[in-house]
Amino acid sequence: MDIVLEYSEEYFFKPYIYPETWRQDDPLRQLINLYVVTNIGGALLYLSCATASFYLLFDHQLMKHPLFLKDQVKLEIQYTLKSVPWISIPTVALFFLEVRGHSKLYDEVERTPLGWMKELANFVFFILFTDMLIYWIHRFLHHRTIYKHFHKPHHIWKVPSPFASHAFHPVDGFLQSAPYHIFVFLFPLHKVTYLGLYVIVNMWSTSIHDGLFLVPKVLQPVINGAANHTVHHLYFDYNYGQYFTLWDRIGGSYLDPSTKLVEETDVSWKNKLN
Repeated sequence: MDIVLEYSEEYFFKPYIYPETWRQDDPLRQLINLYVVTNIGGALLYLSCATASFYLLFDHQLMKHPLFLKDQVKLEIQYTLKSVPWISIPTVALFFLEVRGHSKLYDEVERTPLGWMKELANFVFFILFTDMLIYWIHRFLHHRTIYKHFHKPHHIWKVPSPFASHAFHPVDGFLQSAPYHIFVFLFPLHKVTYLGLYVIVNMWSTSIHDGLFLVPKVLQPVINGAANHTVHHLYFDYNYGQYFTLWDRIGGSYLDPSTKLVEETDVSWKNKLN
């Protein structure tokens, strides 16, 4: 995040906002900058990804489903934009620790083939590690004593649009994003890789809410795509995974979309899965 902070300082905060007497590395200044950048950047990333998905990929026939709410898209956007400022408070605290050098993020990749191979391995490990933690956090949020307080708002959208991808209660939203931050305090990762993964993760979250079942048949048993996540929204107790079906299979919560979505006769799920 210090890469984003550096550019925002250079081209916005330093020339237009702050007096020259206020040190650029002052902790309060960094916290303010991070909060502003996280909110504006997060909202723009959400709106751009969800809007592109809604108009280019989303199956608008799903809006005719009886479980699709009146004015649902508007409500999803409103809920998200109200939650983002609250989600960003603990998120900024972690970004601040990263900027102050307390994480294992680094700047340089060794100039050897092994260095880049290691970076690729870090990328894969990041996906596997966060997928595991998100599964258990997500499943914990479905516990009957927790669900109604934090996760239930996300399940208002039983047939979600891409704009539901970030429509979480602030506590829910932060907990499910926490593994991405935890990783860089435990394991080394290049700063550019981390920033790229942050964008990719948000794009993936949008894609599993777009109702477009694009996962090739050969990968459907492995990848937790939009079909799997649609099952989750409709039936609650299945398919908690983020990227893969591995932990759902281990945890006994996997439900094959091809055996369940065909029961939804109001929309032609069967055609979408074939």
